[in-house]
Amino acid sequence: MVNRKRVVVLDYGSGNLRSAERALVRAGADVTVTSDLDAAMDAEGLVVPGVGAFEACMAGLRSVYGDRVIGRRLAGGRPVLGICVGMQILFARGVEHGVETEGCGEWPGTVERLDAPVLPHMGWNTVKAPEDSVLFSGLDAGTRFYFVHSYGVREWELRTGDGFREPLVTWAEHGVPFVAAVENGPLMATQFHPEKSGDAGAVLLRNWLGTL
Repeated sequence: MVNRKRVVVLDYGSGNLRSAERALVRAGADVTVTSDLDAAMDAEGLVVPGVGAFEACMAGLRSVYGDRVIGRRLAGGRPVLGICVGMQILFARGVEHGVETEGCGEWPGTVERLDAPVLPHMGWNTVKAPEDSVLFSGLDAGTRFYFVHSYGVREWELRTGDGFREPLVTWAEHGVPFVAAVENGPLMATQFHPEKSGDAGAVLLRNWLGTL
């Protein structure tokens, strides 16, 4: 029997839950879509999807105490993967239409509107990943991933020292450079949608499952 990792896709009223579920199953996971906190805590991996506005996603997340689950899992070194707005809400704050919303605060930084001639940034784009990336292992530098967003993190603000390993930050560009993915111990995230990124997304999800 192949050991299929137990993964929960957190249902908090936002995100492409079923497409994420299908992609993770194809990648080799045993997947449950739920808002149950015990299940989210007990799973080997937790996926936090997200689409739409930062403020609405944070409201939905807090309504099911998802922010607490994320914090508790990370305190115990238990893996979490954020996708699209599910990545953005991991940062300290989001600013949309002049409204500032507090995020989960796992990383410092602000989610803000991209400065680009065409928004949303919708379609396939390349990324620039660090050489020692786990998520992008086995993928060529020219590999494209599928993005749908108008907001992003344009500046990486976390600085570590005293022997702590620096997070691995992957960048992409649409008008301006923005953070496309982060690998920070048990906390990883992508601005693009791996579940919509075909074979490349499947490789990335398998790589993530391999860390569980």
